[in-house]
Amino acid sequence: MNFPGIVSRRSALAAIGAASLPACGHRAVRRPERTGAAPHVSITPVADYGQGLFDEVRRIVTEHGIAVKGKSILLKPNLVEFNAEVPIHTHPLVVHAALEAFRSLGAAEVRIGEGSGHRRGSLDMAEAAGYPDEIPGFEKLFTDLNFDEVTKVRLARPANDLESLYLPNSALRCDLLVSLPKMKTHHWAGATLAMKNLFGLVPGGVYGWPKNLLHWSGIPECIAALHTAFPRQFCLVDGIVGMEGNGPIQGTRKLAGVLIAGRDPVAVDATACRVMGLDPAKLSYIALTATNGQTKEENVKQIGGTIHSVATRFAVIPEFESLRIS
Repeated sequence: MNFPGIVSRRSALAAIGAASLPACGHRAVRRPERTGAAPHVSITPVADYGQGLFDEVRRIVTEHGIAVKGKSILLKPNLVEFNAEVPIHTHPLVVHAALEAFRSLGAAEVRIGEGSGHRRGSLDMAEAAGYPDEIPGFEKLFTDLNFDEVTKVRLARPANDLESLYLPNSALRCDLLVSLPKMKTHHWAGATLAMKNLFGLVPGGVYGWPKNLLHWSGIPECIAALHTAFPRQFCLVDGIVGMEGNGPIQGTRKLAGVLIAGRDPVAVDATACRVMGLDPAKLSYIALTATNGQTKEENVKQIGGTIHSVATRFAVIPEFESLRIS
């Protein structure tokens, strides 16, 4: 598979390091809009990965009032790694349901993109996870964001000394980025949900694997930086079967039976944490990004089900027992 332009970036990186790569252009970044209205987050009980998902996901997208007609959409699942024994990745049926929902609502283009964090071949990861078997024409729809063309973006909220990042044009230029994470615990961040899913946008073709630059610069700070870099988002968390314990890769299967969705990534993640039995105010990355008080349940308007109706206590590693809701 050919990836135009990646050879020159790798050569530059080998010679002088990522910090001094030649500029590929600059893009002004807007912070997410702040409004007085409480963000809406939908909580939808879903028992399994059945065909009913298509109707549920279309209904969820519709009830959030997203104007997608004539727009370009990029679906961003979580394909950080694959193991047939545990649910690391976003289920392919959730991705397929999202694809059909946005198409049916008149989107001009719906594509799928991911830049796997551990392995160089994101398409290989998708194939192992069964995406081509579930999604017709998958390979023509898919972009490996690790090898996409990039633009240098000045971060509105720098992560420590990380003031800019090269980010994939497919994500920067779409009208709406749709984050489709798996609901999981995380052995460094506490939980990995919609905002942590944005790590897959940082191109391994520029920064290498496993994208250590993000870890060295501080995981919570980098999550906050990427959150501000992509203000046009919709989030749909695959919590039908999640992962607990030593996530995001070595944990164990956890049936939660829920989809959580919304246009405010902070409110979505905060709500998902509450469902998992975690206090969002105690997770550093949510505390950094909660500019509208989303860590408080009363500041988020729940639609559909309730947190109480789907609450499922996720196991965490011992170091994170302090993150529990008091």
